[in-house]
Amino acid sequence: MDIFNNAKKLGFGLMRLPRLDPNDEGSIDLEQTKQMVDTFLQRGFTYFDTAWMYCAFKSENAVKDALTSRHPRESYTLATKLHAAYIHSLDDRDAIFNTQREKTGVEYFDYYLLHDVGAEHYEIYKKYDCFAWIAEKKRQGLIKHMGFSFHDTAEVLDKILTEHPEMEFVQLQINYLDWDSEGVQSRKCYEVATKHGKPVIVMEPVKGGTLAKLPAAAEALLRQADPGASIPSWAVRFAASLPNVKMVLSGMSSTEQLLDNTGYMQNFAPLTQQEQAVIAQVVDSINASIAIPCTGCSYCTEGCPMHIAIPKYFSLYNAEMQELKEKDFTSQGTYYDNLTLTFGKASDCIACGQCESVCPQHLPIIENLKRVAKQFEA
Repeated sequence: MDIFNNAKKLGFGLMRLPRLDPNDEGSIDLEQTKQMVDTFLQRGFTYFDTAWMYCAFKSENAVKDALTSRHPRESYTLATKLHAAYIHSLDDRDAIFNTQREKTGVEYFDYYLLHDVGAEHYEIYKKYDCFAWIAEKKRQGLIKHMGFSFHDTAEVLDKILTEHPEMEFVQLQINYLDWDSEGVQSRKCYEVATKHGKPVIVMEPVKGGTLAKLPAAAEALLRQADPGASIPSWAVRFAASLPNVKMVLSGMSSTEQLLDNTGYMQNFAPLTQQEQAVIAQVVDSINASIAIPCTGCSYCTEGCPMHIAIPKYFSLYNAEMQELKEKDFTSQGTYYDNLTLTFGKASDCIACGQCESVCPQHLPIIENLKRVAKQFEA
């Protein structure tokens, strides 16, 4: 049985919605979001993905404002998640779940996930009996399908799926840059999920925008292969071309992005062998230029005591490292100075480690912030 009902393979990730204030994740531009939701549905797409903490805990509210209060329940499917970081008692599970139903305005969720299940969070989910809890919610009809998102090794994923075969799907980080990464292990995790017969939802297909703004040499390879295709389309199509992938999420933050994505995904065509070969060349080129492989998920920023804009600074640092060395001036330093008027500087880091404990990519954030400070604060 296909639990995704042969839906079109593009899902609307409600993690990076358009903002009224670029420095405030919670300042969602609801009018633009409504237009984007309407267009998404009009073009035949139905899957929406949110979570408890997205957009400074306001994404689920935006779901009600832009989607559920304006469209028939049968016209869309909705996924949200329970995150281990916010569970401190058995009662917290229902408290969060009931609040999520209220915030989104739905009686049931089509897909419900335990969020970011890895070795550390797995112990929390077991401690508070969340696997049995989510199964009971399904029996009650409050959840149609249950699964989990995952950021860890293939070995850990195999262990979890072996111990919990009742889970119906897995959400994995898959993109062409991480496919053969030993850190992220996209390919290995995909193969484990497939071995266990679990369909895959893909997150971070464009790696938080990294694969939308490529180094010049890498972009040239794609432009030459298909001048009419957008750069992000290669990344989304790569993920969607995998046979066991049933849905590819894209965190769309503008109408332009939505029109592009829905355009080429309406009548999706898998990558050809020739296109796969081009992507292999692109990966080789990118790997020589990305300094800090941050996806921009912002998990690290919520609990930062110094209010440091970590993903923004890493993005600027990566862009700076990709600049031509002979240039006398780059704009990244200006952007950095402007951001520090609102956020803490990279050098303000007190090395508390909170950021590294929640980073799905397991990045050495503290050391990387020292690199950022040296680059932009010298």
